[in-house]
Amino acid sequence: MSEHWTDERLHQELRKHFGHTAFREGQCEVVKAVLAGRDVVLVMPTGSGKSLCYQLTALLLPGVTVVISPLIALMKDQVDALDRKGIAATFLNSSVDGSEMAYRLDGVRQGRYKLIYVAPERFRNRRFADALAAAQVSLLTIDEAHCISQWGHDFRPDYLNLKYVLERLGPVRVLAVTATATPDVREDIVSQLGLGAAPRQAPVVSVTGFARPNLYLAVTRCPTHRHKFERLVQIVEAYRCGIVYCSTRKMVERVAALLQGDGFAPITYHGAMADGERTAAQERFMAESSPVVVATNAFGMGVDRGDLRFVAHWDIPGSLESYYQEVGRAGRDGSSAWCELLFNYADVATQRFFLDGANPTFVDILSVWQAVRKACEGKEVTCSVEEWATLAKVKNDMEVRTILGLIERAKLIEREVMPGNRAYTTRLLPEADVALSELKRLAAGLGDKRDRDERKLETLVRFVDHPGCRHAFMLNYFGERSLSPSCANCDRCRRRTPSKPLPPDEEQWIVIQKVLSCVTRMKGRFGASRVAQVLHGDREETVVRHELDQLTTFGLLSDWTVPHIRAVIDALQAEGCVEVSPDEYRLVSLSPKGRQVMVRKFEGFLIVWPKMKAGVAKVPGSAQAVRLNGSDASPRSSQAPGRGVPVESVPPSVLSLAARLQEWVRRTAAAQKVPAYQILHKATVEAIAVAHPSTFAELEAVKGMGPVKVQRFGRTILDLLGTGTEGEV
Repeated sequence: MSEHWTDERLHQELRKHFGHTAFREGQCEVVKAVLAGRDVVLVMPTGSGKSLCYQLTALLLPGVTVVISPLIALMKDQVDALDRKGIAATFLNSSVDGSEMAYRLDGVRQGRYKLIYVAPERFRNRRFADALAAAQVSLLTIDEAHCISQWGHDFRPDYLNLKYVLERLGPVRVLAVTATATPDVREDIVSQLGLGAAPRQAPVVSVTGFARPNLYLAVTRCPTHRHKFERLVQIVEAYRCGIVYCSTRKMVERVAALLQGDGFAPITYHGAMADGERTAAQERFMAESSPVVVATNAFGMGVDRGDLRFVAHWDIPGSLESYYQEVGRAGRDGSSAWCELLFNYADVATQRFFLDGANPTFVDILSVWQAVRKACEGKEVTCSVEEWATLAKVKNDMEVRTILGLIERAKLIEREVMPGNRAYTTRLLPEADVALSELKRLAAGLGDKRDRDERKLETLVRFVDHPGCRHAFMLNYFGERSLSPSCANCDRCRRRTPSKPLPPDEEQWIVIQKVLSCVTRMKGRFGASRVAQVLHGDREETVVRHELDQLTTFGLLSDWTVPHIRAVIDALQAEGCVEVSPDEYRLVSLSPKGRQVMVRKFEGFLIVWPKMKAGVAKVPGSAQAVRLNGSDASPRSSQAPGRGVPVESVPPSVLSLAARLQEWVRRTAAAQKVPAYQILHKATVEAIAVAHPSTFAELEAVKGMGPVKVQRFGRTILDLLGTGTEGEV
């Protein structure tokens, strides 16, 4: 009875089995609801203790709890943790050999386990189905429950069969668990599982919130892989323990090799590795004090490690749900963690390839179906997805995997996973030809699904460009209202903490109006760099070919450098005055707010005015900028040469400061036994000497610094400059 399980008694059981003195938010209520016989849909952030909800409940219910999980790594990790607590648990998946599988299935029949972890496709295995029928199943837990929804970011067709599994198991409780379900996905989970349909009561839906305020969210634009790698090295050096996510196996291996060549010892993990290799990688990850993992999204679900200090995305994920889930693996202990996306729009093409794989064409669907029908006529066939792709002459393995799932859902075939490998035994079902209409129906629905997937990818690109708080953007996406428009823990908000937005002065207003007027006249056909070139007066081939030099705004800011003009455009984008198209061209256009600002009709307009680009100095009596070596800071400038300041005119104090900083770099590099450029590049040293920053915020703005370098060296550099005024970073 529900009243029997008081809060006090549940706290006693929590201490007894797990050693915790208190529940986290939402855990106690979920456990009580399941113990009372209710079905529950639980949405709880990664690292908030979802697994404890079903693990503790399993110990308090009679019989066995079956946990459906999509990944081998999650199963092994959780079973190992339960074994250490003396809780009887096991997993059944393709990594278990035949004799061990027979032993574990016997244990299922005899009731030796309180928790059994399985993948959803395991229910196709007749030996497992027979063993489970002999067991007393009290609770069916569906982890990563968003996988059941075609509205979700990680739809897996095998999850759709769970509704029929429930019908066979009878009146068992259901706990569907996820960290990433939007309101639409939550409704779809309930519908796909048949929760609330007679004789089941409507489920309890528990949403404990999506906020992860301890995660610092940042996006860094990287024009090349070299820029990405330089930035990644900075992150790994600063935070040491974390995950680097890549989109493909080849990129995992490439990035890992680059890190290895730079003196690191990364762990690699991707779905194409053999089961033994993945198990070894997982064990090494848990054993090392500060592991760095380079992996695809196959790594991470259920990783029970709270001390990850960073998650870096080498490639853009396919959706905001994927991004949220992956960054959520950092900082699970509640301490701060760094999450940075290294963005290049070209990477979006990889996600479009995956999108094609998840939404195959009807021509390819028929090709695979014909290959399967021909091969399986009169016999069973055991094949991997790759082998089926070869037989069907379809190049995209991911597309073939999707198609096989569709064919099975249409009840044209039946597949059974083979223990010890990833192949399936496939057989034709009776009256398969009659069921072909169902395959056509399923295929017809792929158009809508593709549209949804496209929108998810576009949402993530908008997240990259969003001028406001990144945490607020995510919370709003998941249907949760942000309590504040600013979080002070993302690159959009923290930037404003030391540099308070202020009303523009008259000189700044004139510049703003010139910039916005130029954006208007270029009619959304060009990117920010081209706008800056036009304002500067550059007569480049592209500018002349498009007759942009004929615009009335051409050369209006000829005494500014192109990078400085670009910084103003970025500042205006951050304030919502300029919009950027969510495609590879990154075209800029004026927003409705920008139109009001341009004519000074937006009351209370504030902006964080950008400082002159680090590494440049103003020429006395001019806005022309020069570097220490005397070269024009804008080499493509159309201005007459000879306006740069010779090195002899740079103040001796600047040259002396640069020499002092370079000596510190040399000593630090020698002490750490690394090349000097890994501490600071010479150009960065010179930029610091010219800019002479007095605060951490000003130092972070210097090209080549950024927040990671500031955190590591900021105090020392400001002390060397003799200007440090802020507290510790």
